[in-house]
Amino acid sequence: MARQLYTTAFLPLATLLFISRTISAVRSPPGPTTTNDLDFIRSSCNATLYPDVCFTSLAGYASAVQDNPAKLAKLAIGVSLSRAKRTVSYLSKLSRAAAASASPAVRDCVSNVGDAVEQMHGSLRQLREMNHRRPGAPAFRFQMSNVQTWMSAALTDEETCTDGITEEMEEGETKTAVCERVADVKRFTSNALALVNTYANNGA
Repeated sequence: MARQLYTTAFLPLATLLFISRTISAVRSPPGPTTTNDLDFIRSSCNATLYPDVCFTSLAGYASAVQDNPAKLAKLAIGVSLSRAKRTVSYLSKLSRAAAASASPAVRDCVSNVGDAVEQMHGSLRQLREMNHRRPGAPAFRFQMSNVQTWMSAALTDEETCTDGITEEMEEGETKTAVCERVADVKRFTSNALALVNTYANNGA
């Protein structure tokens, strides 16, 4: 319980600062969006399980990303992190308001998605440290494997949340709402992982 309270209290400020720095880095330098920039986003998103969600969420940053797969991977993780952070906040409030029989499952979900947030934080930190790494070098491959592992773990944490809700909660509005919110986060995390994998494979 102490760990959960610490996590939910710490997430808003830390995550906002982290995401703000990530998005700001991707936005520089600003410039008009070109067809080539959008084509790069679209073609990259075609490698994901949810290409329409991917393109819609990332197209607004096309002029900053241009054709840079590293920037695209960072941006995708940042967008997923933002969704996950909002979901943790939503679930935390819900766990306090839900019926007693539903609260344990929702609290477990708070912990699961909170763990996913931490994994995404680690992924972004690793990618920032790689700014000057040469693609294909041993250090690049090692660090990218860390990013892939953390993003895969984040997706697993989110799936653990929905598995627990499906098994432990009775049918009703609360169960439906939780599953829908976490399913939304899973789509963004899945897309981010796919873009990370593309960057890792092409860079190797």
